[in-house]
Amino acid sequence: MLQVLIFDLDGVITDTAHLHFIAWRSVAAELGIQIDEEVNQSLKGISRMASLERILQVGGKTELFSETEKLAIAARKNERYVELLSSLGPESILPGIAPLLDELKSRGIGIGLASASLNAPGILQALGLAALFDYCADASRIAHSKPDPEIFLAACAGLGATPQRCIGVEDAQAGIAAINASGMVSIGIGATLTDANLRLNSTEELTWRRIAGLMDLTDTATSVRR
Repeated sequence: MLQVLIFDLDGVITDTAHLHFIAWRSVAAELGIQIDEEVNQSLKGISRMASLERILQVGGKTELFSETEKLAIAARKNERYVELLSSLGPESILPGIAPLLDELKSRGIGIGLASASLNAPGILQALGLAALFDYCADASRIAHSKPDPEIFLAACAGLGATPQRCIGVEDAQAGIAAINASGMVSIGIGATLTDANLRLNSTEELTWRRIAGLMDLTDTATSVRR
């Protein structure tokens, strides 16, 4: 039986990637670094400090800043990102997500969040979804970022669930790797996520019927292995 569904935030519940890009591009430009959409895609699913390190590497400036200076740069980016979040509302929820959350609630399935974003609780509040989530694991609760499974294991522990009875939903390769390493079943949103147990093209395809079917297949495979 499925106990819990654990979602990533960006690209699964809502899409704030463009807001991150605007904020990072602004801060990077001040450092004399130009970043494009390809760089932005490489930042999906990783922490703020890891994103900064990648941007500095792209600009060939990895060794130019002290840790204190890097923290200040990351804080500046976050301030701009938070300002941009004021544009979010219920209309920013990705297709299919709101009815799925209602369906999970009606069936007594726990709902968790595993997001590298420290702004995750505020984003859920802006979307009008905070009351539907039973537990949120964010970067403040962990020591290792995705693809390490720690954040998904933290979400399972917070919900009192066994990883093998949980499904994780991600749109980034690092996230799928983290879900798989945790022992959970993985659903990937995106054409390139071939390592996911189930790959979907969009959140519109993320329905209760597909989720229930995936768990049935997983249970059958486990029984066969035994």
